Amino acid sequence: MKITKFTSLKGKRPIVVITAYDSPFARIAHEANVDAILVGDSVANNVLGFSNTLPVNMEDMIRHTAAVRRGAPDAFVIADMPFLSYQCSEHEAIANAGKFLKEAGANAVKLEGGTFVAPLIESIVKSGIPVMGHLGLTPQSINVFGGYKVQGKTEKSATDLLKDAKALESAGVFAIVLEMVVEELAREITRNLSIPTIGIGSGRYCDGQVLVLHDVLGLNPDFKPRFSKSYANLYEVSLKAISTYVKEVRDGSFPGPENVFRSEQD
Repeated sequence: MKITKFTSLKGKRPIVVITAYDSPFARIAHEANVDAILVGDSVANNVLGFSNTLPVNMEDMIRHTAAVRRGAPDAFVIADMPFLSYQCSEHEAIANAGKFLKEAGANAVKLEGGTFVAPLIESIVKSGIPVMGHLGLTPQSINVFGGYKVQGKTEKSATDLLKDAKALESAGVFAIVLEMVVEELAREITRNLSIPTIGIGSGRYCDGQVLVLHDVLGLNPDFKPRFSKSYANLYEVSLKAISTYVKEVRDGSFPGPENVFRSEQD
């Protein structure tokens, strides 16, 4: 999948994006024929055990993006720029964005924010780095929002989000993630842009959807957001498999004769 093919899907068919953070799951996602893999800073919550996305840094994100690229060499891979990797200066933002392409093999980067980051996005894009925007609930600003709250419920909020979306489009983003935006507003934003919108918790009318792989696979029984859907229960499958392994080691049935090497064997 090339970026031009990704953007050309707007209005033709829904675009499918999923997060992945390592090589094995990236391979599975690519073989399942997703349109893009997002290496989200949500690796903080889903893999590294943090309560939010703020603690992850460039080293974390580069490492996980490179792992995804190794697992899915031909996939369209988008890497999240972590908190404070682009907010401090234009020079640092361009340099850090470039590292995802040069060192980790990403095809594009994603960063959060509206009108205030549009000039920064324009500079990154002019440097030859494709950028995906992210509006609505932006998890890196969780302390400003005061929690994970649906966005666009008031007239002012809706007006501001539409303005932000148009500013990002003008700055050169190739797509925008809309997170936890009320459905009617997400639909309006989608209709007003020539670039794709990718929804997460933003209803049925975006140009595509993105979900967290761990939610899709049911790997966290304690987190079941309303906007997501579990298509499997790998938590229970994994628990059963490991519990069986524990039992067999303790009762002596593993390793069995078929699991050992003997001197007379090749």
